[in-house]
Amino acid sequence: MFNKISFKMGLLFFVFILVIESFLFFILYINLANDRIDEVMESLLARGNTHRDVLEDHFDESTIDHVVIMESESEFSVVITDRTGNPIHSSKDTNEAMLDIIAEADAHNNIPSEGIVIQDNWTEEEFVATDSPMTINNAHAGHVYMFAQTSYVERVVDQLAKQFFITGIITIILTIMTIFLLTRFIAQPLIKMKQATEQLSKGNNKVSLNTERKDELGDLAKSVNKLAADLSKLKVERNEFLASIAHELRTPLTYIQGYADIINRKDTTEEEKAEYIQIIREETEELTLLVKDLFELARMDEHNFKVYPERLNAVHLIKQIIERMTPIFKEKGIDVRVSCPDELTLYADKERIQQVLVNILDNAQKHAQANSTITVVVTKTDEQVIIKISDEGEGIPEADLPHIYDRLYRVEKSRSRESGGAGLGLSISKEIVEAHGGSIELTSVPNEGTTVTIKLLVGDE
Repeated sequence: MFNKISFKMGLLFFVFILVIESFLFFILYINLANDRIDEVMESLLARGNTHRDVLEDHFDESTIDHVVIMESESEFSVVITDRTGNPIHSSKDTNEAMLDIIAEADAHNNIPSEGIVIQDNWTEEEFVATDSPMTINNAHAGHVYMFAQTSYVERVVDQLAKQFFITGIITIILTIMTIFLLTRFIAQPLIKMKQATEQLSKGNNKVSLNTERKDELGDLAKSVNKLAADLSKLKVERNEFLASIAHELRTPLTYIQGYADIINRKDTTEEEKAEYIQIIREETEELTLLVKDLFELARMDEHNFKVYPERLNAVHLIKQIIERMTPIFKEKGIDVRVSCPDELTLYADKERIQQVLVNILDNAQKHAQANSTITVVVTKTDEQVIIKISDEGEGIPEADLPHIYDRLYRVEKSRSRESGGAGLGLSISKEIVEAHGGSIELTSVPNEGTTVTIKLLVGDE
């Protein structure tokens, strides 16, 4: 339980909120406690001023007795003194602490007419007290002292503390409930995502998470759903890819095994053996090229594939490739025309870009009509060098265009070995061009021809 994210989040929120609440409660308690103490002091002074006002109007024995009787049943004590500070009457017995307060106040003899609090240290003294001086016929006539035991003030403060304690307990309970609901609200989607990723790790890609949330958790759920869909697609593509590889490997291996068995027959003539050995050699070359292409794709997938660009003359590079492929073009009577400025340069890896151009030109001649033309046009903009290679072949059906870069995909569903390779050339070419920071596009019109457009960055001059 202690390792669950919901517990950790809840504990973190609880500690954080508890610290804030404690600080706020402390500040509020101090302020309210001071307000309550001030209220006690003001109430005590107001009672003293009221008695003073009555005595100023009727300063006689009966009025003094009336005031004393009024306070005898209250929480407070009243002491009435004459102008020299000697007590005349009191509601309760006076003790030494009260007499000391009276003596100290009378010694100052500068009490304002509205009265003051003369003792407010309730945490250390036995009483808090106020002094309301009496003035009769413009002459000082005495004092009305009001006393309250500090236990009374303590009871007021303790009552406030109890209220705060109960309120704090309720607040903590509500905080825990709120945090529990909040962490469940936040952690539950994460728990479901954890369960979903566990299913993905076990190979079960059929997971679906709620993506209606408009926050980061909703975005994360969408990402997990997309990951599941991508893994499902990848699994299907992997199975198809493995099946295609098995098919591609089986064909040359079948030829090699079959002709090897025929060669070992006693009735096979020397001429037949030479012919079959040549076939085995050709199939071995096909198998070698296939394994090489697969190895290059594996390097690309592992991000171990690197290009080392350099400044190349475009015309010189293209003419070298065409010259090397001339026997193939002559065999079908294909004329290759090149349009490229003499000074135009490429910034590319020579070996890799040759591989791309050879692959595209080889595809063009394979699918071009006999005695047709292949056109190579090279142009340059401020940011790109554009190479367009067009043939006059049978073209590619529209339904096949989205799949032409798929590995081991062939337009010829019969997988004719005479008209095409293993179906890896365009996949490798696309990876090489993109490794240069460029792009490759293919457009085709059935029965008219195909155009491949390669766009490479100009690079630093």
